[in-house]
Amino acid sequence: MADDELEAIRRQRMAELQAKHGDASNNQQGEEAKQRETDMRNTILAQVLDQSARARLSNLALVKPEKANAVENYLIQMARFGKLGGKISESGLIEILEKVSQQTEKKTTVTFNRRRVMDSDDEEDY
Repeated sequence: MADDELEAIRRQRMAELQAKHGDASNNQQGEEAKQRETDMRNTILAQVLDQSARARLSNLALVKPEKANAVENYLIQMARFGKLGGKISESGLIEILEKVSQQTEKKTTVTFNRRRVMDSDDEEDY
């Protein structure tokens, strides 16, 4: 009976090790896929933007990463569909940034929710 229990523990431990090793290889493959995607994005952006525009976009990425990511996605989409007629200069990038800012601009509204509190002014108790 002790041999059966020992064998069951060994099988369980072996399954855990295999699962852990499988997860590590999946993580490594996921990291490699992310690295390939990042390299591809950088290559496309290098082909589409001139040096000053890339510098401005990298500065924007430091301050507002979500906006820079939106602009990068927009530029990559335009490049894939062939709607860009050459390299984009810094002034062209500024125009694109303004378009993206207008599209993603958050409209803030303030609403007052007044609660009625029992005041002595509301009731006439004499």
